[in-house]
Amino acid sequence: MVTGSTTATALLCGLALGFGLWALVSLVPILNRPRLLFRVAPYLVDVSAGARELLARRPVNPLPVLGTTLSPVVDRVQRLLAPVLGGTAVLRVRLRQSGSPLSVEAYRARQATWVVGGLAVGAVLAVALGRAQATPVGMLVAVVALTGALGLVVRDRLLQRAASARLARISSELPTVLEFLTLSLSAGEGVLDAIRRVSRVSRGELSAELAATVAAVNTGIPFAAALQRMSDDLGLPALTRCVDQIVGALERGTPLVEVLRAQAQDARDIGKRDLLETAGRKEVAMLVPLVFLILPLTIVFAIFPGIFVLQLGF
Repeated sequence: MVTGSTTATALLCGLALGFGLWALVSLVPILNRPRLLFRVAPYLVDVSAGARELLARRPVNPLPVLGTTLSPVVDRVQRLLAPVLGGTAVLRVRLRQSGSPLSVEAYRARQATWVVGGLAVGAVLAVALGRAQATPVGMLVAVVALTGALGLVVRDRLLQRAASARLARISSELPTVLEFLTLSLSAGEGVLDAIRRVSRVSRGELSAELAATVAAVNTGIPFAAALQRMSDDLGLPALTRCVDQIVGALERGTPLVEVLRAQAQDARDIGKRDLLETAGRKEVAMLVPLVFLILPLTIVFAIFPGIFVLQLGF
């Protein structure tokens, strides 16, 4: 009688044998030739932006056999992940908000790696579960699929948390940076020189973004366009309002000192309101230790002496 553990072990051994044989076959020069797209791209670098992007995103692979064998599968997984996780535009915004240096293609490849890792962990769990007790094959396959999906979800959640944490840091730094800019402008500096000074002497996520904006202006991009691109990439409402006010003041010739001072006060008010909203949302969670820890201990300390005296009296 064939048990579930034997079937799972045979399945894993068959997959390992098939992959090893395919890796050996892929060493044959006829089957190991690069695709036409990669062979033509080096000759079109000067005239095609797509060819430059294609060659720029090809990583150095320490395992050429593994990379050549799995590259079609990885490309297919990347195309399948794009509509499921919000598309390329949403992912590009998240990567920009989190400050990650990865491109969209590199992040998709990393997601595929997490999925493969989750499938491997699921396979190990399925084998252990099959050896421990007789388990249907369908349940073992479901365990493997569940761990693969869990790896995908965990990687996406990590990116979302990194983006949210970085935006929160930028939002907390915004009032201080605006006040610093107000002092510099009041001292007689221009707005670009003030931003350059802030990015040079301060530390933080917003200072790094301002330094990148100054570098973009030094390369020839207009100052207003560089600021607008920074606010559009980050998508932080407070920063977007501030940049819109600065750009509008520059276009109309309005003094920037009062504008920045008002924006700094608005940013602080928004921070206070967000703090109150967070406290209101966590009010129920804050009652958990009170109801389940402090209140029972108080009751025990109040009732135990009386019970002890009653026991001594009787």
